[in-house]
Amino acid sequence: MKIGTPKEVLEGEARVAMTPDSALQLQKLGYDCIIESGAGVAAGFADADYEAAGVAVAKTAAALWKDADIIAKVRPPTDTEVKRLNGDKTLISFFYPASNEALMEAASQKGASVIAMDMVPRISRAQKMDALSSMANIAGYRAVIEAGNNFGRFFTGQITAAGKVPPAKVLVVGAGVAGLAAIGTSTSLGAITYAFDVRPEVAEQVESMGAQFVYLDFEEEQADGSSSGGYASVSSPEFREAQLAKFRELAPEVDIVITTALIPNREAPELWTEDMVKAMKPGSVIIDLAAERGGNCKLTVKDEKIVTENGVTIVGYTDFPSRMATQSSTLYATNIRHLMTDLTPEKDGVAVHDMEDDVIRGATIAHKSEITFPPPPPKVQAIAAAPKKEAPKELTPEEKRAAEVAAFKAQTKQQVTLLTVGAVLLLAVGLVAPASFMQHFIVFVLAVFVGFQVIWNVSHSLHTPLMAVTNAISSIIILGALMQIGSGSFLVILLAALSVFMAGINIFGGFLVTRRMLAMFQKS
Repeated sequence: MKIGTPKEVLEGEARVAMTPDSALQLQKLGYDCIIESGAGVAAGFADADYEAAGVAVAKTAAALWKDADIIAKVRPPTDTEVKRLNGDKTLISFFYPASNEALMEAASQKGASVIAMDMVPRISRAQKMDALSSMANIAGYRAVIEAGNNFGRFFTGQITAAGKVPPAKVLVVGAGVAGLAAIGTSTSLGAITYAFDVRPEVAEQVESMGAQFVYLDFEEEQADGSSSGGYASVSSPEFREAQLAKFRELAPEVDIVITTALIPNREAPELWTEDMVKAMKPGSVIIDLAAERGGNCKLTVKDEKIVTENGVTIVGYTDFPSRMATQSSTLYATNIRHLMTDLTPEKDGVAVHDMEDDVIRGATIAHKSEITFPPPPPKVQAIAAAPKKEAPKELTPEEKRAAEVAAFKAQTKQQVTLLTVGAVLLLAVGLVAPASFMQHFIVFVLAVFVGFQVIWNVSHSLHTPLMAVTNAISSIIILGALMQIGSGSFLVILLAALSVFMAGINIFGGFLVTRRMLAMFQKS
């Protein structure tokens, strides 16, 4: 079978669904590859690069659509492209079936199999084919770069001979794939980064990347991301009002706002209102990644950059991935290649459309002249549900005192029991062992006990648990050696001194190494 990629016809679209590298991998699966002449030029891939990879170059789109059995492209097909489909062909592209019902119906009537890359289920096995995440990752990164291009200051703070430059304050609304990419880029550039999301389970992810999670003083149980495929769910009106109130509080402080909030198959929720824009400082920037679905900001104009009367720049571009066409094409082509790997179990160049497979069934929106959208829920949950943490019970002062007394009594009982058992065993050994052996044995036992008690109780903030064990052993050696260093034998004195020296190196060296390890996690 032949897999072909036409040139994208949408104006401004620079991505391509097949790269020379992905073509080589597709050929290993047994496919012949075809590319329309000039399809990869905007993404930095010349026709000669494809020919060197063994890809046939079709002169026209009509010729490619006629020869290819499987057509892989980026944007949804146009009406003209749908007319070129038939029952023997498979189309793989972004499709957005909930918004393109007429187009989906037309493709179904042609009898073609249509796989929508935006419908790939978000389960672990399908992560390698998740083109939405691939593109969102690029969009989040590019949003920060675009914000920096329109912002009149450094992201990081500086103290120079010419004066002090404060760090920029960035607020990222929505901590999905695009939001996390924006957070990572913003923090790496040195900005003070805040992030908000309605999903409670992402707070730790945000904080682990160096940003501050914006919490709401609002008591409402939010839906776990596992119930919505990892996406945010619709919030109650009360929660929304509390959310907007928090944003109004932050608006005068932040310099850059990046909004990424979008629920599949819905219009973008309005989160940054006109009064918030008016409250922002002149020179501030808003990057609205939800502009294609109406925008999270009230004033966003799709595919345009505007400047408000109070000097706030609002960017509503919808082609952020296309602005990094080489990287986007490489990732998207890799997603396509992984999908083709699943469609070709025998690696014989024959696609097997297995509708029992969770991933293939979830992404298929038309098959054998039937519309198969929406798909049934996958057998495997998208992400594991976050375990619910029960709030610890607040103890009264009397209960705390009783718990401390009980713990002290238990610890004392355990130590007395161990000392009693040890003393009995020591006496039992003394009944049969000679006096010379008992002298050394008692020294060894005392060294073990004292060394363990001294070192083991050192806080782990000063050394690692593994270092605590090695230091405990070294302290046992040192205590035993110190008690033998006054011996009358020169050989015993020499060995004891060597023991003290080497064990001392181990202990002090261990603390120095641990200090350097801890310093790696401290901000300078």
